[in-house]
Amino acid sequence: MKTPWYKEPWAWFVFILPLSAVVAGITTVIIANTDADSLVVGDYYKKGKAINLELSKIKQAQKLGIEFALKLSNNELVIKPTGIEKQFPLLNVNFYHPTQQEKDFYLAMTADGNGNFRQTLDHDVRGKWRITISPFENHWKIQNTITLPQSDFIEITPKPLEAR
Repeated sequence: MKTPWYKEPWAWFVFILPLSAVVAGITTVIIANTDADSLVVGDYYKKGKAINLELSKIKQAQKLGIEFALKLSNNELVIKPTGIEKQFPLLNVNFYHPTQQEKDFYLAMTADGNGNFRQTLDHDVRGKWRITISPFENHWKIQNTITLPQSDFIEITPKPLEAR
């Protein structure tokens, strides 16, 4: 007597392999469409033009001789000018986390009586960060990749990130 096909173990083995590939493919499509990567840029031409503009701002900072030293300890951020002897009324300081965009933050810092910029942070800042410093007028820019916290001052100089 012949057994029906659905009672044969090899028949189920043959069906399960393609079925698992179909399920894995559908799962992959669902994951790819629901968790979009926020780091992907849609308009590459405009982004390239913006990069060229940013590089010219870095070159302007190099030409002006602008440099800073940065320290973060006990949640107090201190940035002091170490390059040219110039006073800045306001600095725009951006912190970009390399992998978690929701952790990015911005500070508008004004100088104290000594010309240093101080800010007490209300949250813990640890790990690797990309920092950009620019004046209120935004005609130059300094960017650097740093690891925080830092108990000693570290140098922030106007070099493109690719040059490091």
